Amino acid sequence: MADSAKGVSAGFIAKNVQKKINRAQEKVLQKLGKADETKDEHFEQCVQNFNRQLAEGTKLQKDLRAYLTAVKAMHEATKKLSELLEEIYEPDWVGREVVHSISESGDLLWTDYHQKLVDQALLTLDTYLGQFPDIKTRIAKRGRKLVDYDSARHHYESLQGAKKKDDGKIAKAEEEFLKAQKVFEEINIDLQEELPSLWNSRVGFYVNTFQSIAGLEETFHKEMGKLNQNLTNTLNQLEQQHINKALPVKGTPSTPAQPEISNVSAPLEESPPGSPTVKNDNHVPVAVSPTPHAPPPIPKSPSQTMGQENISEVAGKAEVSAGSAALEVQAEPKHEVVENENEAGSPAVTTVIPNMVVETSAESTNGAVYDTVPTEESELPPGFQFKVRALHDYNATDTDELNLKTGDVVLVVTYENPEEQDEGWLMGIKELDWIQKKDLKSSRRVFPENFTERIQ
Repeated sequence: MADSAKGVSAGFIAKNVQKKINRAQEKVLQKLGKADETKDEHFEQCVQNFNRQLAEGTKLQKDLRAYLTAVKAMHEATKKLSELLEEIYEPDWVGREVVHSISESGDLLWTDYHQKLVDQALLTLDTYLGQFPDIKTRIAKRGRKLVDYDSARHHYESLQGAKKKDDGKIAKAEEEFLKAQKVFEEINIDLQEELPSLWNSRVGFYVNTFQSIAGLEETFHKEMGKLNQNLTNTLNQLEQQHINKALPVKGTPSTPAQPEISNVSAPLEESPPGSPTVKNDNHVPVAVSPTPHAPPPIPKSPSQTMGQENISEVAGKAEVSAGSAALEVQAEPKHEVVENENEAGSPAVTTVIPNMVVETSAESTNGAVYDTVPTEESELPPGFQFKVRALHDYNATDTDELNLKTGDVVLVVTYENPEEQDEGWLMGIKELDWIQKKDLKSSRRVFPENFTERIQ
């Protein structure tokens, strides 16, 4: 029994091997022009349409998944922003419960929108593309059966045209020819009907898919707009509740502290330039002790210091002759300062620090920092264009895509073949990967441009 099964299996394998040999010989003869090939221009056009339809559907599927990833990322960002608003919204502020309700409703809207996009667009697209693999397999099978048909036809015609005819061989060749013809025509007829129908179905599918997406997005933004309007009204109420109300600051005295004046008749021996003085009842100038809450000195602009001495260091002690008050001025640390003017003519101060240049405005409070410029830059990869930072997480859906985490810095480089670049996609390598590996070829990937912002 086992020997019989092995014999059948061996015979089947030998038959398939023989078919492959015959097909290979037939294709060689056709390429050399020694054998004619059955052509069907209408079917070839249908196959071209099929391949185009499959490519368009696959790209649509990829972009729709990227859109859903962006929706999910936007949902998470909005949720965090709403949670922050609830956290900072104090209990005694008007509309606290309304803010909480708006936050919950917004979360539900985003979840519902994402789920409906999956159900009404992505799953429908997956079903649409699910029919292509089977048809593609049948197209390939038709091609093989067409070669078998041509080979059997040529063999039959050669036996008929031979000088010495063998009726037995001719009859067997005719039988194989008719059998190959029948198998080919069955597959060919089915595909001739299905391919044009599939090609025409794309119009209705695209219409339904994009109508669903547009309708869902329109409904979502209308509902979200209502929530945003409610939030705006609530914040307006909060503004009216606190308008023209001074907010108390803990630890601040209700009345300003008055300077203490030493009622001493003796004249002031010596006072540093710029020290405040008043006159007592005897009209004698005396020094005023600085209050303990005096703010630190703010660098003055050239216009403010005009007409005064340029003090580089103040040290020592000024004593009041009565001995009741003393003022100590500690030496100020030196700072390397360069003064210039900005475009509006206002003086500006540039403080030089090792490996860094910090520019501040002379009119800003306490010298706020506006810009920081490193003096050195790391080596950049070949084809570097600019830098971007990831605004959202992006999980790669293919091997040629780049995984992104919020905050990742990516060095954008040019494509090796510019024709391969898809609209909305960039080629790049993470800055950390480039610094560690310096291997552009193995680490660069494509990523969606709308998930990032340009920073340099």
